Amino acid sequence: MISVAAVSAALFTAATATVATAQEAAAPKAAAVPAAQTEAAPGVTTERLIVGYKSGATEAKSNKAAEADATAKGKQAGEDVDFQRRLGTGAALVDLGADASRADVADVVAEYQADPQVAYVVPDRLNKPQADPNDTEYAKQWDLFEATAGMNVPGAWSTATGSGVTVAVIDTGYVAHTDLAANIVAGYDFISDTAVSVDGDGRDSNPADPGDYYAADECGSGIPASNSSWHGTHVAGTIAAVTNNSKGIAGIAYGAKISPLRVLGKCGGYDSDIIDAITWASGGTVSGVPANTNVAKVINMSLGGDGACTSATQSAITAAVNRGTTIAVAAGNDNDNVANHSPGNCNNVISVAATNRTGAKASYSNYGSLVDISAPGGQTSTGTANGILSTLNSGTKTASSENYAYYQGTSMATPHIAGLAALLKSANSSLTPAQIESAIKSNARALPGACSGGCGAGLADAAKTVAAVSGGTTTGTTYSSSSAVAIPDNSSAIESSITVSGRTGNAPSALKVAVDITHTYRGDLVISLVAPDGTVYTLKSASSSDSADNVNTTYTVDASSETANGTWKLRVQDTAAQDTGTLNSWKLTF
Repeated sequence: MISVAAVSAALFTAATATVATAQEAAAPKAAAVPAAQTEAAPGVTTERLIVGYKSGATEAKSNKAAEADATAKGKQAGEDVDFQRRLGTGAALVDLGADASRADVADVVAEYQADPQVAYVVPDRLNKPQADPNDTEYAKQWDLFEATAGMNVPGAWSTATGSGVTVAVIDTGYVAHTDLAANIVAGYDFISDTAVSVDGDGRDSNPADPGDYYAADECGSGIPASNSSWHGTHVAGTIAAVTNNSKGIAGIAYGAKISPLRVLGKCGGYDSDIIDAITWASGGTVSGVPANTNVAKVINMSLGGDGACTSATQSAITAAVNRGTTIAVAAGNDNDNVANHSPGNCNNVISVAATNRTGAKASYSNYGSLVDISAPGGQTSTGTANGILSTLNSGTKTASSENYAYYQGTSMATPHIAGLAALLKSANSSLTPAQIESAIKSNARALPGACSGGCGAGLADAAKTVAAVSGGTTTGTTYSSSSAVAIPDNSSAIESSITVSGRTGNAPSALKVAVDITHTYRGDLVISLVAPDGTVYTLKSASSSDSADNVNTTYTVDASSETANGTWKLRVQDTAAQDTGTLNSWKLTF
């Protein structure tokens, strides 16, 4: 049995208050460039520049010339500058990479400005919707938007809101709340033991949360009394609270639906009930329970206990993932290695650690090599408002009036990842659970604060991850090879290598492979990407009907099963006689 000490106390902590409704001298060139010309947004250094050449300049018409100019400007400035593409206006888009500082950008800008053939050079500025959600408590949701340790959620909303995705919240059930009601769909009460259920019966179709309060020693000797937590409702609000309704909070995936599945009651909940809930939520069959009409593509489990992941629980998780459901699980709140706590130590789940408002590991959060990702979980010991604000109820035992409260815990971090998974599935419905996990990890940013023991791939970044899976522009790093390689006529394949280093985790599910090949009959060519482990991804096959010249395009590859670091190769083979060509350059953008 998962004790309430492991669930309600270990995975979250309620705050006592609720909410009513080294100087550096600048380089000479950098000093001459205003800050605005180096920023994508106020305080955000740009990674790309838009360069307009004068009409008579060779670079205004030739991509190869523009690329050579970018390389030369970068060399003069001491930076890596890559030509990305030609805009519709004829201007060139060049990339400086994610690690460029404002001074670095200023040096490059100064080089372009000093070139009489350049008409203008401006930053590729970041545009966002002009209005924040009108939810009255949104300003208190630092976890969504603050630059230091927020999850960059608003930047994802212009692409995806979670529409069409159901998230199953396997928890204490749901207590009515008007800031959630419109996004609640049918769930189920899986608690079979009436001593745990408190509602007077066993399993049924009503997942309403009657409260999980208990008296001192009722859940074990020495365990103090506790008020009802309304835990499942708090979790659900973070994922999908109704948004832009002029009240309360905003949900991360506010276009998604929540299916509440009740497995936790007085003193916790049993593995057997949780296993059935996982199975049913993902579309599996559970004896005696009607078929699920709201199959979830994402499951949130902000719960846990001690010990290894059992074969029984792992079996249910594996089957659910095989059915296409992504499972986010709390790592636990024991400031211990997650390897000692289930189900955060199970395979095929996204195990989530918690960070505080400074972006460091929250003091209570579990850690370790089995943690996949970190997300805001809050830390109320440094101030109530440093917790995670979400939907709740004011009742200490049974339900009373709805309200909002700050909680802290890996229970609060996990729905941030479940919400992000819903955004990803909404943006690209073909994504598998493995691809969703890989995308979240590949697009995370380094923790702004400290973490001892392992906090996964870093702090999740919603906007960057959604952009990566939806084919939009990402802020990923580009690795390139500009060494020309001749392609022999009707002969063996040639290869060009790019070494990737300094990254964590796997390659993205939308790895961009830009290819520039000059060839007099491109139908002869077979082009492949070879991963560091030797796996071959065919980008283009030979075709006798493709008689055009050259290959200058960008391919998208699902490389989420590949380790990012290592030597990647582009393999090109001419398979027919009479035409020759050259691989001029190629690039990988992560």
